[in-house]
Amino acid sequence: MNKVSERINRLAESATLAMARMSRELKALGKDVIALSLGEPDFNTPEFIKDAAKNAINNNFSHYTPVAGLDELRISISEKFKRDNNLEYTKDQIVVSTGAKQSLANVCLSLLNPSDEVLLPCPYWVSYSEIIKLAEGIPVEIPSSVKNNFKITASQIEEAITEKTKMFMFSSPCNPSGSVYTENELRDIAKVFEKHPNIFIVSDEIYEHINFTDEHFSIGRIDSIKERVITVNGVSKGFAMTGWRVGFIGAPLWIAKACNKIQGQVTSATCAVAQKATEEAMKSDPKSSTSHMKDSFLKRRDLLLSELNNIEGIKTNIPDGAFYIFPDVSYYFGKSDGETIISNANDLCMYLLNNCYVALVSGAPFGNPECVRISYAASEEKLLEASKRIKNQLANLK
Repeated sequence: MNKVSERINRLAESATLAMARMSRELKALGKDVIALSLGEPDFNTPEFIKDAAKNAINNNFSHYTPVAGLDELRISISEKFKRDNNLEYTKDQIVVSTGAKQSLANVCLSLLNPSDEVLLPCPYWVSYSEIIKLAEGIPVEIPSSVKNNFKITASQIEEAITEKTKMFMFSSPCNPSGSVYTENELRDIAKVFEKHPNIFIVSDEIYEHINFTDEHFSIGRIDSIKERVITVNGVSKGFAMTGWRVGFIGAPLWIAKACNKIQGQVTSATCAVAQKATEEAMKSDPKSSTSHMKDSFLKRRDLLLSELNNIEGIKTNIPDGAFYIFPDVSYYFGKSDGETIISNANDLCMYLLNNCYVALVSGAPFGNPECVRISYAASEEKLLEASKRIKNQLANLK
C-alpha cells in the first residue's frame, strides 16, 4: 500500500538527476554513454582549497558548528559580497547551508504561505518550481524563447503580478539558458518592484564566476529594493566544489534568522571541514583561481555551438554564461524514424539516449518544452563525439 504523503506525490523527480540515473543504468550495461545532462564542472577543486580542508581535518574541525556557519566563514562571505558584488551584508545576515539548493528551500519555507505566487522567468532551474510547491506556493511562469535570448522584460513582469504575488526568483547567469541580465535590464526590472513593496526578489548567482561578459551585476545593489533581495550563491560551480555541498545567502536580518531557524530543525550546519575549505575559496581572487575554468568553458561553448549550428532544424542563442546550451528542437516534433514518433522534447531525449547513447535533459521541467538542455562541462573530444552522434541520429527522423 502506498502511504507516502500527498506532499511527496505532488513532487516531481529532478529531471536532471533522473537522466543521470538512466545514464548510469545504461553504463552499467556496458553502453558508451556520453552524459551531457548534469550541471557539474569536470574540473577538480583547486589545490589551495583542498589544502585548507586537510588543515581543517588536522586541526580537528570535526565538531558541530553554529547552524548558520562558522563566524570566520560568514565574515569571509561578507567580505566577498562587498569585494566582488558591492553588496553590504553583515555576518549575521549570512546563512551557510548544505548547497545553494537548501538555501533556496530555506528562503521559500521562510517566506511563502499557502497559495502565495512566485514569478519564474522561463527558463528556470528545474528545482525552483518544486521547491515552491513544497513550500505550498504556486509557481507562475513568465515565458521567453530563443528569439529573445531567453530573457523576459520588465513589462512582462508587471503584467504577471497579482495581489497574490509574493516572490520573484531568477538566476543570472541562467541555468539552463546561459543568459545574463545586464545592469540596465535589472534596473528596469527593479523599477517594477519599486511599485510593489510586498514582493521579495531571490537572485540566484551560483554561476557568477562563469560569466563570459565580465559584467556580473547583482540586483541587490539597487538601493530602492535591496531590503527585499535575497542573494543566493555558493562554491559548487565557480570553484568546482559540487560534492562539498556549501551554499549561502545574504539577506535582510529577519529573513536570515528565519532561515537559520528552519535549518536548525532540518540539518543544522553543513560539514565543518567543507566550511573551512569554503572560507579559503572566499578569500581568494576569483579571477586568478577560477579563470582557467571559465576560459575552457568559453572554448567549449564555441565548439559546441559550431557543431549544433550544422544540424538541421536546431535553433540556438549564444549563452553569455554558465556551461549550457539550450537549443530549440521543436523542428523534430512530429517526426519519426519509422518506429519511434517524437512528440516532444522528452521523447527526443529518450530517443537519443537509447539509440546513440547521448544524455540530454528535456526543457519541459525548465519551463520551455520546445528545448533541451546540453551541458558542455565535458572534454572537447566528448563534445565532438556527442555532436556527431546527435547529428547522425537526428538525420533518421523524417
